[in-house]
Amino acid sequence: MKLQLNNINKSFGKVHVLHDVSFEVNSGRAMGFLGRNGSGKTTSIRCIMDIFKPDSGEIILDDKPFKPRELKIGYLPEERGMYAKEPILEQLIYFGQLRGGKKTESKKSAEAWLERFELSEYANKKLEVLSKGNQQKIQIIQAFLNNPEMIILDEPFSGLDPVNAELFKDAIRDAIKENKLVIFSSHQMGYVEEFCDDITLIDKGDILINGSLADVQAEMSQDKYRLEATNLNREQLKQVLRQIESDFNVEHDLLANEDKISLIIDLNNIVPNNFLQKIITAGVQIKNFSVYLPTLTDVFLHYVKEHDSLTNGRSGQDDEKAQDVSRKEEN
Repeated sequence: MKLQLNNINKSFGKVHVLHDVSFEVNSGRAMGFLGRNGSGKTTSIRCIMDIFKPDSGEIILDDKPFKPRELKIGYLPEERGMYAKEPILEQLIYFGQLRGGKKTESKKSAEAWLERFELSEYANKKLEVLSKGNQQKIQIIQAFLNNPEMIILDEPFSGLDPVNAELFKDAIRDAIKENKLVIFSSHQMGYVEEFCDDITLIDKGDILINGSLADVQAEMSQDKYRLEATNLNREQLKQVLRQIESDFNVEHDLLANEDKISLIIDLNNIVPNNFLQKIITAGVQIKNFSVYLPTLTDVFLHYVKEHDSLTNGRSGQDDEKAQDVSRKEEN
């Protein structure tokens, strides 16, 4: 399956939240949907789920207009919505039926997932008696009920300890192997980087990136190297570098202390071996000189900072403001 958002715009009152948002997601490849608070992630997801109607644009699934009610979708919203005082198995069956499953099918699926997530003993307990981490696992289970074809997860790792996080990651990996379409939104970059093939970065309602994470990292790493020295402090090393070559840039500092410095440098087509020989001759004691591969955090910060400079400080809280407007209208 291929899900496409084409030129989606959405406003709430005078707050313009999404600006010609376009991206695509393919089944069998987990997509990490990233953005700051208020960037437009939640509004985009709610447009996909048909909770919000876009003002303009289209959402397409396999070249046809997307109709969420015709597809089995598992959805974990950012704002959790299960019932604290109801028995766990009973409400899981209820949620399974809400999504079109039969009672027997939903019960069988719920029991299987409770066992997989090591929660079978709590099946007849009320949700409120569980720890925060176990409550989160129940929330996750409802998104996986009845074998959905599309899974949308908004901040799924919230409250999970490392052991439970591994259980959840195994479930995600299995969903990807089963060729499901997975959209994964999280602020925890390490988890996204671990098993997301593609990323979409949204900021202030604008899409900055949509594509392969590996391709984005490769593009950012072009002509960039990590340089670590042991005998010079930060400013001394920069001074030596400026004396040696005037046509490369110190991209940014990653680490500096009394006896070690780590810089990311952009050689701008200078032959690396020639540069290396020059700094050694200049007396720089090198600990490491290697091709720089940016982390997902590096990618995120680079593009967001660049976008800030282009938008002249335009508010990044439009999505949050929009939710406030929406809630007031509902009330």
